[in-house]
Amino acid sequence: MLMPKKVKFRKAHTFRENPDKVGVETRGTKISFGSYGLKATEGGRIKSQQIEAARKAIAHSMSKSGKIWTRIFPDHPYTQKPAEVKMGKGKGELQGYVAIIKPGRVLFEVDGCDETSAREMLRKGGTKLPVDTKFLAR
Repeated sequence: MLMPKKVKFRKAHTFRENPDKVGVETRGTKISFGSYGLKATEGGRIKSQQIEAARKAIAHSMSKSGKIWTRIFPDHPYTQKPAEVKMGKGKGELQGYVAIIKPGRVLFEVDGCDETSAREMLRKGGTKLPVDTKFLAR
């Protein structure tokens, strides 16, 4: 799974609860590497496990000649308190890392395949993600 090599602070502040109201993405909105892409149409947080599941789904349906680019990286730590623990007593332990996504961000890019197979590959990958996505062509 993806995670940063080192972080400046082990536990980060919590972002606002409604990720839909954080505006739109200004960087990473166009296809840069491949011919086809998967773009987020809503905001949210994507865990590193979900990114890996989507990448595996895309790679499984791709032939050996194609290439995949992952345009997001989970660099924001999230914590969780254990089950049935009373309120207070500090912040929970680190559980993993998430990528914070705004609407308009290109998540994955593929190349080396035709449009119909790329559309199907990225559709399968998009079902593994907690945000709505759409298909892009260069």
